[in-house]
Amino acid sequence: MSHKRIPKRKAAIAAGSVVALGAAAILLPNAKASQDGSSNDAAPRTLKAGDASDLASELSEMLGDAFAGSYYDSAKKQLVVNVVPGDNNNVVVQAKRAGAVVREVDNSMQELEAGAKTLKAKATIPGTSWAVDPRTNKILVTADRTVTGEKWDQLESTVKSLGSGMATVKKSSGTFKPFVSGGDAIFAGGARCSLGFNVTASDGSPAFLTAGHCTLGGNEWSDQQGGQPIATVDQSVFPGEGDFALVKYNDPATQAPSEVNVGGQTVAINQAAEATVGQQVFRMGSTTGLSDGQVLGLNATVNYPEGTVTGLIQTNVCAEPGDSGGSLFTQDGLAIGLTSGGSGDCTQGGETFFQPVTTALAATGATLGEGGQAGGGEAGAGEQGAGQEAGNGQGAGNGQGAENGQGAENGQGAGNGQGAGNGQGAANGQGAENGQGAGNGQQQTEDHSGLTGTDD
Repeated sequence: MSHKRIPKRKAAIAAGSVVALGAAAILLPNAKASQDGSSNDAAPRTLKAGDASDLASELSEMLGDAFAGSYYDSAKKQLVVNVVPGDNNNVVVQAKRAGAVVREVDNSMQELEAGAKTLKAKATIPGTSWAVDPRTNKILVTADRTVTGEKWDQLESTVKSLGSGMATVKKSSGTFKPFVSGGDAIFAGGARCSLGFNVTASDGSPAFLTAGHCTLGGNEWSDQQGGQPIATVDQSVFPGEGDFALVKYNDPATQAPSEVNVGGQTVAINQAAEATVGQQVFRMGSTTGLSDGQVLGLNATVNYPEGTVTGLIQTNVCAEPGDSGGSLFTQDGLAIGLTSGGSGDCTQGGETFFQPVTTALAATGATLGEGGQAGGGEAGAGEQGAGQEAGNGQGAGNGQGAENGQGAENGQGAGNGQGAGNGQGAANGQGAENGQGAGNGQQQTEDHSGLTGTDD
């Protein structure tokens, strides 16, 4: 499954204060990126992370075998490109003229990829993961707390066999698992997940993306525990080459705009973009709300108990059970990923992995940003209602009352800092047109999916 680059457009962020749910994340006003106006072609350019991703893609093709990865220096707003120049110094000149900071390294991308293949062949052990870290020019191997004894010896010996300076091993205190649990957001059987982004399916029908492992809980999804199905799984991948699913709304008239409600502030999502190492990203989920962090690695392989998943984004953004499928995005409104799994929680932190949105769109044939316009008809009212606190009993577009979980008695008031921004409104890509009013999220249900226990 190949990544398909999708042109990016700038997206506006509505004014308003941000309610950071379970985190101290703050979406700052989007600063305008400036291109270096110097006549010196070798001077590094000042770039947004999205523009740096585009430049990295161009340089990867231009430099060929000399390209050894890249990352975004968020402090200096510059793209750093690793090169293995050999006897041809022209590649360094080319990269500098393109506006990148050039760093000469020892390990080529081909060598690093070969090392990853060796790990796959000899150390595919549940509880392990690996991804190329361009900042160290090595493969970062992580083992969770279940990797002990002979398993640890096998992993360590495999890493040593790659040779000095090729890989490092990090121990995680948590356990790798898909982040699914019993509780709120979208439901199928005993599974509870978060909706990622609304999209338009290839046949023009409204749909949404979520994590593929979520669909192991069932093919029909509801917006309430035990409620009537509102959407049906169309395509799903897990485990294997990704962790994503396309779920179509049962009502073809459903208005499903692509936007994320982070609590008092709405981020319009108009395009998907590939992640860049070092990029700041934000995650919204139905359990923990809004969290932020950085991209640590690309094309990561994770060995979950259910099987191996490849092609993921590795980050240090926290997540917990129930956040699965939730949206990973940038402050300027680019869709980056869908929450897959990892270890740890939002108290102690941990490693978290995401399915790239670009890959999911390419595989399913869906498009993002064309699922309807906010403010139209009853659905538009629901989208606005989703941003209200539960004390208002809002689910306006759906016209539902407290019996559908819309009232404050479900604990959705300001006291928990959530309101309908508990991953239930547009934060999960759903307005109240899908029954996602303020109160759906607080009931707990046992997880019968076999993916994880309800450890929250």
